[in-house]
Amino acid sequence: MRLQDEPEPPLQINIVPMIDVMFALLTFFIMSTLFLTRSEGLPVNLPKAGTAQQEASAPITVTVDQKGGISLNRKPIVLDGLTDQVRSLIGPNQESLVIINADERVSHGQVVAVMDRLRQVQGAKLAIAAQKP
Repeated sequence: MRLQDEPEPPLQINIVPMIDVMFALLTFFIMSTLFLTRSEGLPVNLPKAGTAQQEASAPITVTVDQKGGISLNRKPIVLDGLTDQVRSLIGPNQESLVIINADERVSHGQVVAVMDRLRQVQGAKLAIAAQKP
């Protein structure tokens, strides 16, 4: 008796492991982009303004929280030291945008006091942060 060669089954490509790898990569990129959000100021409830615009970059952020506390780039600071600190961040003969994040419940006088101190800094261009309604 003679042995016959059995025909080989046709070759197949199993794509299930490749799909698993693609979903793992997709999950990785989605999760990593969630952590790329850069927050310059402390979380406060911003007032609403219909003409609010998005700024491209905010190198200097002054935050006035609900209790009246002041922070410069997320670091607490007293009002008397604000002018010198901002002046050192801007540098000589340069201009920089200084964004004021003031909570909507903070007193108007506190915000005006912060703005008055910032106006004393040469090269500081002031902006007030607001949310679109």
